[in-house]
Amino acid sequence: MSGVTKEQIARAKEWDLFTYLQAYEPQELKKCGGSEYRTVTHDSLKISNGRWHWHSRGIGGRTALDYLMKVRGMDFVSAVETLCGERGAAVRRALPAEQGQKPRRSFSLPEANRCGTAVVSYLQQRQIDSDIISYCIGKGLLYESRQYRNCVFVGRDVSGKARCACLRGTYGTFKMDVDGSDKRYSFSIPASSGGTTAGLIPDSPYLVVAESPIDVLSIATLLKMQGEDWTKYHYLSLGGTAPLALLTFLHDHPAVTHVSLCLDNDTAGLTGMKKIREAVCADREFSRRIKVMADNLPPVSWGKDYNELLQKKAAAVREEQRAEKTRTASHRVMEK
Repeated sequence: MSGVTKEQIARAKEWDLFTYLQAYEPQELKKCGGSEYRTVTHDSLKISNGRWHWHSRGIGGRTALDYLMKVRGMDFVSAVETLCGERGAAVRRALPAEQGQKPRRSFSLPEANRCGTAVVSYLQQRQIDSDIISYCIGKGLLYESRQYRNCVFVGRDVSGKARCACLRGTYGTFKMDVDGSDKRYSFSIPASSGGTTAGLIPDSPYLVVAESPIDVLSIATLLKMQGEDWTKYHYLSLGGTAPLALLTFLHDHPAVTHVSLCLDNDTAGLTGMKKIREAVCADREFSRRIKVMADNLPPVSWGKDYNELLQKKAAAVREEQRAEKTRTASHRVMEK
């Protein structure tokens, strides 16, 4: 079909509505009992068991492609491009403003706090390396919000423009995306030649992919703990398990040839890695160029994600250091 390839159409049809809304508009999803969800805009549009049905209109379907055309009124080509996350894809059309409903706000970053002590302390408590925290702050990828003192993880496009931001509370379990975030440009750390003043390496062939910004920072810390040069890799957070941000990143970074999938060792993570491999293989350009490695799972005994793995390894290192000090002190006593 004019405007899109067969491969793009096949990839677009793989998207179910629930995964699409998680990736593009998580604020649209509202749980309404059991495993059923509805959309905030249309409370009679229900999503359950891989299908959706708009009861008040008597229409439904299985895929996000059906939804974009039947509910959003997109033409076929625009809907396919939106789901594929291609450069030049049609901008997702806004819903017609319903009577009495306020229009959604455009994307803007939260106001920054002058000091980032709460963010630094929180991330250090989760065993993230201090130099890696400083690096991200220095590159404008991480800061502390003035209101509530949340972590703000910034996603930027190739020109450096902020397009997405993920908030993470420095206490409690709060986390959400900033309104208007474009999930194609999720939080990422570009490869560099090392150090906070180093230049970027846009042609690095290595990309590490994780579910969350915390996992991205944890993997970089683990590599540094092992004595590896963590700065030679690109790092990308998907903001979940959907492949949208990865496909956009690969289009924007044609030098990438090796992708390491480091999602959580649970059902969602394993399913996500399978869908990501399928999405990459379905793209003719990517399938020729990119090697996807999906065996980078944290051992279940060490936790389901990489921050749990990091915290347990850090605790093991501290215990070994304490044991070594005890042995050294014992030897000195015996020598006397």
